[in-house]
Amino acid sequence: MTNYRYQIGGSLAVDAPSYVKRRADVQLYEALKQGEFCYILSSRQMGKSSLLVQTKYRLQQEGFQCKSIDLSIMGSESITPLQWYKGIVGDLWTEFNLIGKINLKSWWNEKADISFVQKLKLFIEELLLIHFPDQRIFIFIDEVDSILNLKFSVDDFFSLIRFCYNQRAINPEYNRITFAIFGVATPSYLIQEPTKTPFNIGKAIELEGFKLDEATPLIGGFQERVERPQIVLKEILAWTGGQPFLTQKLCNVMLKMSQMHPDKEGIIVIPPGTEAFWVENFVKSLIINNWELQDEPEHLRTIRDRLLWNEQLTGRLLSTYQQLLQYTDIHTDDGREQIELLLSGLVVKHQGYLKITNPIYRTIFNLAWVKQQLKNLRPYSQAFDAWMASARTDESRLLRGQALKDAQQWSQDKRLSDLDYQFLAASQELDRQEVEKTLEAARAKEVEARLAIEQKRIIQQRRANRILAFLTTGMTIKFLIFLWLWLSTLSQYRQASINLHQARVGEIEALISSSQGHFAANQPLQALIDSIRAKRSLQKLEAVDANLELEVDRVLQQAVSNPQAIAQLETSQRQSEQISEVEPLAYGCHLLRDYLQTSTEIRESDRHVCDSIK
Repeated sequence: MTNYRYQIGGSLAVDAPSYVKRRADVQLYEALKQGEFCYILSSRQMGKSSLLVQTKYRLQQEGFQCKSIDLSIMGSESITPLQWYKGIVGDLWTEFNLIGKINLKSWWNEKADISFVQKLKLFIEELLLIHFPDQRIFIFIDEVDSILNLKFSVDDFFSLIRFCYNQRAINPEYNRITFAIFGVATPSYLIQEPTKTPFNIGKAIELEGFKLDEATPLIGGFQERVERPQIVLKEILAWTGGQPFLTQKLCNVMLKMSQMHPDKEGIIVIPPGTEAFWVENFVKSLIINNWELQDEPEHLRTIRDRLLWNEQLTGRLLSTYQQLLQYTDIHTDDGREQIELLLSGLVVKHQGYLKITNPIYRTIFNLAWVKQQLKNLRPYSQAFDAWMASARTDESRLLRGQALKDAQQWSQDKRLSDLDYQFLAASQELDRQEVEKTLEAARAKEVEARLAIEQKRIIQQRRANRILAFLTTGMTIKFLIFLWLWLSTLSQYRQASINLHQARVGEIEALISSSQGHFAANQPLQALIDSIRAKRSLQKLEAVDANLELEVDRVLQQAVSNPQAIAQLETSQRQSEQISEVEPLAYGCHLLRDYLQTSTEIRESDRHVCDSIK
């Protein structure tokens, strides 16, 4: 076939010899003949537009009115709802050759008081169904995904399609009009209001890759130029997975190579059994190697851009795809990430699982490529990679302080991988622990400082007592001297008593602070011990300040009322119920003794904090 031509990209003509009829051709034709609303939604360059052309032509040959409109030419950047709906009506007016039969401008102005979608409805009722009586009308809507770029909702447009099908039960004339929609989207992307969607009453037509038995027309380009064309085609499909664009491109490569390197009989010599080797070399040298430069017409770059265009979603997409590269089974779940991967064309559904579409994609978009993209994406990629290399055990690689805050700020409004979230969570937990350790050390230092001050005061008091004893022995000489010294010593003694009282109050305040610190640090046992010590020290004071007593009671009540403390210290629920009505000091000592029966992790001095308390 010297005139045989493969087409790489774009719609194939109705008589193109390289057009491959698939199961979808039969399904779409039969469903439309039965009057069903059909939608063909898939990734780019899967042959949707060519399927539209073929089906439209086939129905036209049977005498039906078949017209198509391309929504992408309506525009999307600055278009208004008026322009959009009027553009659809204008296209239908032109396609159905109503120019000269109907003054569209006058008709449109006559309907100025109704909504745009109502005008489109009346255009169908008053013009199409009237001007084509007794004829079936098929309207094909291509590039429907262009509506995703509009700044306004067109849910009413899909509601109108639903109306046309529901109206059949009331007005039989609507049985004569049928719609088919083509595009790169999913029903959930196209319409936001579930009650208006026509997709739940329509038929989804799934476009699959070429099967070997379907793709035999493609042999026509090189069947006279290779010895075993069927085997060559089989090897081509093994590399492309039947993806239409790549299959046409690789067949065209085979055709050109056979034209460039024939033997004397015009046949390229491929020894039997080496077809796989030859095709692999063609694939690697003309598609995979330097693929970004050789990707003409653009295909692989379209997939790349689809994966990377939405920074908020890219991390999640790449993580899911990375699992497939590592041969991890992923069940289909129609989640946002899976939908985007499917619409990119990089993966397909297979028996309830996702799988990579073909070896070409797997080779180009490999693990190294994914890791590089993730590295470019993450501001903490170096730390993350090192953490992963340690099997997630090296805490020195986790983020802290400002680096953690920056990473958390960056992660806002992004859908990251599970591993990213685990890394950030582990970093946050480590940072929290280190902050708590710092605070605990500061609190311990404060308590030690207060205790040192109190010890210094006690030493000074002892010195004062020794001085007092020394002075009293010399007061017997003269009564006045004795009286003066006695009064002086008495004054010092009172001051010492005050100092001692203040020292004990200070110790109690230190214990209150320590209990509060341990409680805040989620250390209920030490918080309980400190609060009991504070209470017992308070009981030893002769003059008790009411505010101090209230503060001691508050921290003690806080320690014994903490659900976590009770959960950790109590041995049975029954004991809790029996003692819950006892005053807090006795209750706290009960909890502590109960805990000591089963645990040895407590300092020896703390074991006797409740001695003599029943």
